[in-house]
Amino acid sequence: MSAIDRQEAFSGTKDVIPALRFDIDRLARYLAAQVPGFAGPLTVRQFKGGQSNPTYRLDTPNAHYVLRRKPPGQLLPSAHAVDREYAVTSALARQGFPVAPPVAYCADASVIGTAFYVMQFVAGRIVWEPHMPGCSAAERNAVYDSLNATVARLHKFDPGTIGLADFGHGENYVTRQVERWSKQYRASQTEPIDDMERLMQWLPKNIPPAGPARLVHGDFRLDNVILDAHEPRVAAVLDWELSTLGDPLADFSYHLMKWHMPPADGSATTGSLVGHDLAALGIPSLDHYADAYAARTGLDPRPYLPTYLAYNFFRLAAIFQGIVGRVRDGTATSEHAPAKAAMVRPLARKAWEFARTAGAAP
Repeated sequence: MSAIDRQEAFSGTKDVIPALRFDIDRLARYLAAQVPGFAGPLTVRQFKGGQSNPTYRLDTPNAHYVLRRKPPGQLLPSAHAVDREYAVTSALARQGFPVAPPVAYCADASVIGTAFYVMQFVAGRIVWEPHMPGCSAAERNAVYDSLNATVARLHKFDPGTIGLADFGHGENYVTRQVERWSKQYRASQTEPIDDMERLMQWLPKNIPPAGPARLVHGDFRLDNVILDAHEPRVAAVLDWELSTLGDPLADFSYHLMKWHMPPADGSATTGSLVGHDLAALGIPSLDHYADAYAARTGLDPRPYLPTYLAYNFFRLAAIFQGIVGRVRDGTATSEHAPAKAAMVRPLARKAWEFARTAGAAP
């Protein structure tokens, strides 16, 4: 399979695919009653990027919005929690943290077929490749510093002081995540993968000591943020579907996966820094990036980094297997979703490599 231009493939909008269409007039009537200043006519386009919750651009003559919804069809337990996305972004917006400010949540499935929420549209740039082609070394360096500062700020919030004390259990986060994604993997499994079986046996017995319970994003990466249109800084963090209270070191080490991500061909690729001259690009090494995070937070994942990376590559393999399962079940939201099947084995293999580094027996 030939490589794709991820920037071209995932940027912008497209016509809403038939399986994800809904009654636009009904939505417009709902928004007119719920959102101050809303006035049609309303046009709707589907964003190209994203694999889980379908996301749409809503345009009116005077304003622009974004809608995130649960996909239709049979869903995995606890997945696609748009109500939680609305709750966490509402709390963070009140703190001045960079998110797209939410404006309305609707649990009534009769409006568009599933629960959804609407947020303000944030203008800016989404960069889909972690090596940021076409940018200068100085801009890359500034963007990576802004990413680091943003995730560090997130992990420094006391959940209780920002109204999120009940947003999750907090304790035993990695243990619960391994259990959750093992179940999700089983529910979506399409073929046996030996490395996943080994990981599901090894990980529960080798959980790192937990860090302090903090708000975690769950999928923090360059292509899940909007960069300011003119400055090399984070304007908004997107895609809070997996957010909860948990171990900030597990969350930060997920963000470190790009430095080790197995490269892939075609639309299966998730973007990788492997094979790039980071110094020439102006991108920090993993150690320097972790140094900056530790200086900002007082937290350092490196004493248990192989185990954290084994866990995170396992988790991502399970997430991708869930996408494969949605392809099987006919509820996938992207035409690139079928290609994700090609990444499950490499991700599982990389996870087991890190488990071996952490002491797992052959």
